[in-house]
Amino acid sequence: MAKPIVAIVGRPNVGKSTLFNALAGERISIVKDTPGVTRDRIYCDVTWLDKQFTLVDTGGIEPETDDILLKHMREQAEIAIETADVIIFLTDVREGLVASDHAVCDMLRRSKKPVVLAVNKVDNFKKFEMDVYEFYNLGIGEPFPVSAASMLGFGDLLDEVTSHFGDMDTTEEEDERPKVAIIGKPNVGKSSIINRLTGEDRVIVSDIAGTTRDAVDTVIKRGDQEYVFIDTAGLRRKSKVKDEIERYSIIRTVAAVERCDVAVLVIDATEGVTDQDTKIAGIAHEAGKGMIIAVNKWDAIEKDDKTMNKFKKEVRDMLAFMPYAELIFISAQTGQRVEKLFGTIDMVVNFHSMRIQTGVLNEILAEAVAEVEPPQDKGKHLRLFYMTEVSVKPPTFVIFVNNKELAHFSYMRYLENKLREAFSFKGTPIRMIVRERKDK
Repeated sequence: MAKPIVAIVGRPNVGKSTLFNALAGERISIVKDTPGVTRDRIYCDVTWLDKQFTLVDTGGIEPETDDILLKHMREQAEIAIETADVIIFLTDVREGLVASDHAVCDMLRRSKKPVVLAVNKVDNFKKFEMDVYEFYNLGIGEPFPVSAASMLGFGDLLDEVTSHFGDMDTTEEEDERPKVAIIGKPNVGKSSIINRLTGEDRVIVSDIAGTTRDAVDTVIKRGDQEYVFIDTAGLRRKSKVKDEIERYSIIRTVAAVERCDVAVLVIDATEGVTDQDTKIAGIAHEAGKGMIIAVNKWDAIEKDDKTMNKFKKEVRDMLAFMPYAELIFISAQTGQRVEKLFGTIDMVVNFHSMRIQTGVLNEILAEAVAEVEPPQDKGKHLRLFYMTEVSVKPPTFVIFVNNKELAHFSYMRYLENKLREAFSFKGTPIRMIVRERKDK
């Protein structure tokens, strides 16, 4: 099941980034006592008791403003609200209830999403008790007093947030069909690819609203196999989005990637690989999803015999953290090689869920150790006892050793490469976990 998404929203300077950082356990958002510092939504995974969710920080909402930056931030926050399953509405006890809070509250009420009201900067409950009660006037339920800076009141707040998870649909868990997220920045042709895949020779089984998200899933049948395509472009707001705020796509990518088995990162061949592409790719990589890079609009490029190799090098250099990703050059406009996506998806799905017997793994481990001696430090030698696969999607291996400190990154990368030599694992990341087991 995909993790629920929880968005922190509120007007500028009420402490959203401070709360986000406190819940995330590390300093991720910029915190500065000036309205408008958090210009992008930032996200992280949070665990509270036995519940996991993705937390999203947003720019402050300034409901009525002519300021271009604040307007953009309001639109970003609206997208976060659309995509979220639960919303934490943060207010400021020291400033009290202001007109902007009512305006933000009206926006949240229209979203029909569960809203949990938090009143921040309550360092002393007795001192601010009557001020907290004032927020009942918003009419959206009980205000939870917290202090993001002092990390007070989080327990009751998170209990209330996670109580709303129980109502969410979990039918996705039983769905064995390959789920494919088409991701990428705006205007690279994501919707065009979906439209091309659902052409006249395709059977569209259904267009159904995503069971736990606002995305529209397109189910395509090809032969006997059904695929669920998650189109992040379908969520894009109708208002025109300027280039400098392409970061809108980040939260939608997070939501889509959470649900997919394979992510298809669409890159515009006419623009090349951008920093925004690398950020979006990083989300899928960190989530351990199968990965295909589709270079779209290839028909619009003037080519010679070196063009494709040159572009491949650029992609591999910019996305060096995911050398395993499959690369395909397509044109949604002409249909060039779009059909090959299905075969590539099938291959990546198979490798992403591949299981390997422990005996076979340990034969490879023994050969690898014989070829390249494990590292040593100050007379201490790394000993590798055995390796086993503990999970799939992505393939995850545990290696038991005598001393974790000696298991250098470079040697783990060497072992990963030996696994790839033996089994390919095209299109999927591999996770290697080192555990210590003392000699008997």
